[in-house]
Amino acid sequence: MKKSASLFIISLLISAFSFALEVDEPELKSITNEPIEFISYNGPHKVIDSLAAIKGIGSGLGKLIVPSQPSQIGDKNKYYVIHAVDEKETGKLDADILFIGKNATVDHIKNLRRIISAYLSAAYGYSEKDADTLAVFITVYNAVYRGNLSTFEAKYKKAVTKNLSAENCGLALNYKDWPGKSEIIIPLYNVNGGLSTVDTTVISDSTVVDSMKEDDDKNVDTRKDLVDIKEREAEDANKKAQETGKKAEDKQKEANNKKKEADNAKKDAEQAKKDAEQNPSDKDAQKKAEDTQKVAEQKQAEADQVQKEADETKKEAEKQQQVAEQKQNEAENERKEIAKDQQDVQKAQQEQAKMAAAYGIILSDEAQMLSRLVKFNTANGDIIKRSPVTEIRNRTIYKAGNEYMAIAGHNGENAVIKLVLISEDTMEITTESNETVAENSVLVQDGSDYYCVVDDNGRWVVAKFNAKLELQKKSPVSVTSSTPITITDAGIVVTSTGRQLILLSKSDLTAITAQNNLGNEK
Repeated sequence: MKKSASLFIISLLISAFSFALEVDEPELKSITNEPIEFISYNGPHKVIDSLAAIKGIGSGLGKLIVPSQPSQIGDKNKYYVIHAVDEKETGKLDADILFIGKNATVDHIKNLRRIISAYLSAAYGYSEKDADTLAVFITVYNAVYRGNLSTFEAKYKKAVTKNLSAENCGLALNYKDWPGKSEIIIPLYNVNGGLSTVDTTVISDSTVVDSMKEDDDKNVDTRKDLVDIKEREAEDANKKAQETGKKAEDKQKEANNKKKEADNAKKDAEQAKKDAEQNPSDKDAQKKAEDTQKVAEQKQAEADQVQKEADETKKEAEKQQQVAEQKQNEAENERKEIAKDQQDVQKAQQEQAKMAAAYGIILSDEAQMLSRLVKFNTANGDIIKRSPVTEIRNRTIYKAGNEYMAIAGHNGENAVIKLVLISEDTMEITTESNETVAENSVLVQDGSDYYCVVDDNGRWVVAKFNAKLELQKKSPVSVTSSTPITITDAGIVVTSTGRQLILLSKSDLTAITAQNNLGNEK
């Protein structure tokens, strides 16, 4: 969650159990000078995919990758990868591009990261922990540079950039903009590099890290994990540098020996040439001159080739040593920053523990009139924590023990609207009703009872729940999905599908009386 630096005007109506605080929440944009906050769907689902099924999407793609060969794999309508590698072009990066197709149903950043993580493990052999860490940085990196095609063109080979578009390169913040509009770039430092396959320097540049530091916890743990990867990269590179350096020394010794052989052969050829010039009629002398010259040329070519190999091996050792030093320097600098950030986080937590705080709801989508729960400082209105549940409907929540009850979700391919309980601590959904709630249903409390409109085999009825979201009763009579629900001493007033006023019994929700007085109401 992100801290808000702006003071918002609070108009707070609090009773013992309910309140509705509404202010506009500006849309966050994925630009480099603003923090990154992914907006995921955190409401009820019709079908909840298993963790294995989600990871299976990524691992299924990764298993088809041949690191050294360019390829395109997967289903364009759902999830597919372009493995864009070109050994002919040098100086820029290869990459894998993960596309989220128009029919893909991933709607939470955690699940998208699980797909990427499983892909990296299957394609390049990363451990689950390392792949999870890289997936976090990859998604933030792609969000930071969303739509910034020129940045990608400066770093990546044409084999990569020819598959990118200015409007869709990178990753949108809002899950609603993912299907058909996502081109997630995974920079590849060395496709056969094992731990160094993904370019950790690129995905953790200062802009990316600065964005991650905007979170309340400054993403300290994830950043530590990437530092650990870089330290191991440094160790591997240093080991390879030493091994390659030894090969370079051996190759140089071989080159020196070859040079001596070539020099001796050259001397023999020069002497044979002199003898031939002094005895022009001596055919044997002429033949010897020709043969020794050929031997000299062959020996020189061999010496040149071995020296070239020695120079190349030496350069490779130097390159590996540079990588080792770079990764080690990055790790050391980032550990210092993390240590400082840890102190800042602890200080902030101590300050938050002292401040007077309350809970309210703010607008998350003004056009759709959707809200989210927030915890705020009552002294100045600064938001301390935001709930990830951004689709609370009808601007209404009720306190229910240590949780808040609300109607949340939307009607989509795999989304559904239900009654939910949101934890006061984690601010995430802990419980969902079994029943589907009407999109425009109100939520009304009467003591320990809660009322809303639910689906009952294709018709809308009033339902009564307790504080645990356990269904108590359903009305036999059908009502309009948007009916007001008014609690009176006599009973519960609702509107039937025939636009009749119906008075329902509080005990069993049966109709006490009905009056045909709404037919002409507008």
